Amino acid sequence: MSHPAPFSASLDRLEEFDEIIDVRSPAEYAEDHIPGAINCPVLDDEERARVGTLYKQVSPFEARKVGAALVSRNIARHIETHFLNKPKGWKPLIYCWRGGQRSGAMTLVLGQVGWAARRLEGGYKSFRLRVLEDLESLPGRLGFRILCGPTGSGKTALLEALAAKGEQVLDLEALANHKGSVLGSEPNSEQPGQKAFETALWEKLRTFDPARPVWAESESRRVGRLHVPGELFERLRDGDCVRVETSLAARVDHLLERYAGLIADPLDFNAKLSRLAAQHGHQKVAEWHAMVDACDWRNLADRLVVEHYDPAYRRGGAGLYRRADQARTLFVEALDAVTLEEVAGKLQEKSNP
Repeated sequence: MSHPAPFSASLDRLEEFDEIIDVRSPAEYAEDHIPGAINCPVLDDEERARVGTLYKQVSPFEARKVGAALVSRNIARHIETHFLNKPKGWKPLIYCWRGGQRSGAMTLVLGQVGWAARRLEGGYKSFRLRVLEDLESLPGRLGFRILCGPTGSGKTALLEALAAKGEQVLDLEALANHKGSVLGSEPNSEQPGQKAFETALWEKLRTFDPARPVWAESESRRVGRLHVPGELFERLRDGDCVRVETSLAARVDHLLERYAGLIADPLDFNAKLSRLAAQHGHQKVAEWHAMVDACDWRNLADRLVVEHYDPAYRRGGAGLYRRADQARTLFVEALDAVTLEEVAGKLQEKSNP
């Protein structure tokens, strides 16, 4: 059995530290990082590329000389700008890609100052392996309750109401920053990368109590350009289902509210609708474009529900979850906040007798 080096710590000790510091480059950090970690790179993206080129094209020795100078300057800057006000008892955990030279340099210098700095054993690579392992094992310990129903039936809003009442909720659309359809990208923002999405799922799943149900809504395997990890998706498909139904008028009202950001940008709306031409034909899409140009939002929402979303749901979404045909139906008269809170309360009572 291997033991951590004197100035290193394992993943199981994350909670012991006052701060987690990612010393990788900004691009590495942006792709994914340990939740809560701050980025204090010892080499920025350009510097990392420069040192890597020297290592391959000249020699490792020349690369280390240049790298040492850059790393030293960057560590000094971080001490002056971020760490100078830290008390003597401050205890940071530091990591790089594999727990090697970059995190080792920062750990050494902060330790010499007098702080109880430790380097993460195995670095980000060990964390990533833990995430992948846990995404295979954690879903099997949980019991899922799935809100099923066509687009606009208020599933996401109902999840939010359940979460507000203290229920355990896995909101895939929120974690993926996407509403799950061709029109579902959030305005003026990007989806996270796949690794960051999986880390967010891991962080959420590990907080759930297996003795209590976890609520989610029926999604396809893909949420925008991201995919739900295999074991989790299979467990979701096995969940007990509740079918949410409401009137077409209520669904249209709800969609107009939920897609307000899309309505505010007609050019982007039309661009997204154009992607449906292969499925629905150019004539129908042209009719939808005309409604966007005329700001005829209610009729457009009605047409999209009837002509696009409901047929798509009948083709694939309705049968994706294995217990959907055993679902009890929950008719929701309206999708306003007060009604959704009442409905969430009733679901809560039935799921926690």
